[in-house]
Amino acid sequence: MVGTVPKLQVRGLAISYGGKPALSGVNLEIRENEIFGIIGPANAGKTSFLKSINRMDDFTVGMKVEGSILFEGKDVRDWRNVYALRQRIGVVFPLPVGLPLGIYDNVALAPRLSGIRRRSQLDDIVERCLTRAALWDEVKDRLNSLGSLLSGGQQQRLTIARALSQSPEILMLDEFSIAVDPVTTMRIEDVLRELRQELTIILVTNLVQQARRLADRTAFFLDGSCVEVGDTEDLFMGKVQSSSTTDYITGRFG
Repeated sequence: MVGTVPKLQVRGLAISYGGKPALSGVNLEIRENEIFGIIGPANAGKTSFLKSINRMDDFTVGMKVEGSILFEGKDVRDWRNVYALRQRIGVVFPLPVGLPLGIYDNVALAPRLSGIRRRSQLDDIVERCLTRAALWDEVKDRLNSLGSLLSGGQQQRLTIARALSQSPEILMLDEFSIAVDPVTTMRIEDVLRELRQELTIILVTNLVQQARRLADRTAFFLDGSCVEVGDTEDLFMGKVQSSSTTDYITGRFG
């Protein structure tokens, strides 16, 4: 069930690259155990928003973030250990980037880095994460095979399993459907519905109907601003503050 306590609070967020504004004036809250959808055309600021949440701007030349992003009440800028923050806020990018390792080692890497060495414990983590990512049955007999040899859809699910291996509290996905076929997309959607019982999901999608199928609430981004946030079904039923939201949802532009 969706919680009412904010997991993430964003206030006055502004992002720029080399002084050129990419996003400004963003104010919103994301609740615990909800799937929060973000829709909008290209260059609306959606990916920049995700980058700011787990401090990817620290490693992005020219990217500047202003305003506050509170994760469970603490500003992400106040985390001294950015890697510890990223353990709690995982991200899956549009194109799967498998590490040059076997399937098992892809998933076991983060637990090993955190100090887990016992093989039986690693085995449990790998099986659990691959199962949660709907991949275990397809790869359980070839765990030592390179992850890069998997199909695009399988690599995307491996990336999800790798993110889950850190037991994140927030999982962010940036247009995961770009690299996978419709059948695999539906499988991953089923995975996300189950995962929302355990964590908070932020879903950036270029498919408005995917947002409608999955998201409890949805934000519409346009021209570097968050136009509005509302219950997903309300937005799709036309209960909107801006006509541009309806125009985008109904395909009049985008």
